Amino acid sequence: MAAAARRHGDLPGIAALLSAMCVLWALSHYRASWMPFWAPWDFSPLWFLAAGFTLWWFLRGLARVPIGAGRTILFLSGMALIWAVLQTHFEYAAQHMFFLNRVQHVVMHHLGPFLIALAWPWETIIAGMPEPARRVARHRYVGRIIGFFRQPEIAIAFFLGLIALWLWPPVHFVAMLDPGLYTVMNWSMVVDGLLFWAVVLDPRGREAAGNSFGMRAAMCVGIIFPQIAGGAIIAFADRDLYGFYAWCGRLYPGIDALSDQRLGGGIVWIPPAMMSVIGLICVLNAMRREQERLSPAPEGGVSSGGWTGR
Repeated sequence: MAAAARRHGDLPGIAALLSAMCVLWALSHYRASWMPFWAPWDFSPLWFLAAGFTLWWFLRGLARVPIGAGRTILFLSGMALIWAVLQTHFEYAAQHMFFLNRVQHVVMHHLGPFLIALAWPWETIIAGMPEPARRVARHRYVGRIIGFFRQPEIAIAFFLGLIALWLWPPVHFVAMLDPGLYTVMNWSMVVDGLLFWAVVLDPRGREAAGNSFGMRAAMCVGIIFPQIAGGAIIAFADRDLYGFYAWCGRLYPGIDALSDQRLGGGIVWIPPAMMSVIGLICVLNAMRREQERLSPAPEGGVSSGGWTGR
């Protein structure tokens, strides 16, 4: 009876999500001129359902597994940023300027997933799922798949490899032209970013996380230099590597191809490197907190310092 009641209680939420999806789809297809800048330019039901169900489960799970205001803000900010670059009119701009396309990918692959992983919302989301979805999320095969991608060498290989793949000029040109491949590119950026930063920013100790804080710190350092090198190659190239944007027409004609490319190369180069350093700081802070948690409290209840040396 209780299970049936919970299933019936899910129906209004599902109906509301599907109704909103249908309205946005109809407006974007038949009344696109009515849509403001912050509304979808090329509405994707799949992105909408992924974001909608995740938010719904998260908010419902807060009652069972609360995570505090700060972590909630981090999670919602990460979700909002990913939505903003994928399902607003910014997406149109990102398809007509290379440097804006790089901003889009930094948000999809770095900033948004970083904030979500830093919030560590996974148990809260799972707690808000209906029982069938919860069983799938906790199934041993799902755990094995996630465990494979949580191996540091695999996580780094996919993180750097996918960036390089979608930036390779012939692949980038085709991906920007082919709607199916464009969708695969965007989904791969978001999913891979979430997987990588969930490994790096795991606040748990080695036994629960599956790898040490030292390994996580090394992952942060290991991705810095290949990204710097890739960005520098693009920024200092003396010819237009990404002809798609000249072919489709640049949004800002005053920015020529090489200037657009140099801006894009700088975005590939600098923000990801800075985020890796911030990630390293977060890993060191998580290590400090774990050591303080495991250290026995001395007499009088005052810590003797330990990690900080005080």
